[in-house]
Amino acid sequence: MADHQRRGRWLQRATITWNLLEVGVTIGLGIVAHSLALVAFGLDSLIEVFASLVVLWHMSDSEGGAHRDQRAQTLVGWAFALLAISMIVTGVRSLVLGLEPGLSIWGMVYLAVTTVVMFVLATWKRSIGRVLQSGPFLAEARLTFLDGWLAVSILVALGLNHLLGWWWADALAAVLVGSIAAKEAAELAGRD
Repeated sequence: MADHQRRGRWLQRATITWNLLEVGVTIGLGIVAHSLALVAFGLDSLIEVFASLVVLWHMSDSEGGAHRDQRAQTLVGWAFALLAISMIVTGVRSLVLGLEPGLSIWGMVYLAVTTVVMFVLATWKRSIGRVLQSGPFLAEARLTFLDGWLAVSILVALGLNHLLGWWWADALAAVLVGSIAAKEAAELAGRD
């Protein structure tokens, strides 16, 4: 079990490191390309960092009991809720204002790499979370998985805008991902 705890901590630290890099890279690329989608993606990476820090906090005390488990799951639920709010507000705002995302080839390349990284991390986390029988760890693994789908949706939306002029695809993808995050937040809140 100690080996799985060690791997779990390593996965959380890897997620934090990647997401902190992601904040700088995607916000920078988004500003250069005038892409709200990339900037929003970078800001949302901070939510994933928060969730990973919660899980590391939870793992730091194996004697915390059910109360600590519940508190950690509630905090991860709040991360889902923040992601939902930010994605839905950003998406609706973009639709209402008719904001067209700019093209960033480097941003699209980075999103493609991020997609792979997030899905691999989520798969490993789910595996470790099951062995550890940790609800907070498994909830955060779902957030990482959702982050991978967010990268896919923004990548597809930017591609559709570039190839077909579908500027609204980016905003629609954000609203869809936000709705999924809201569902996850509600499910975690229902376990309280």
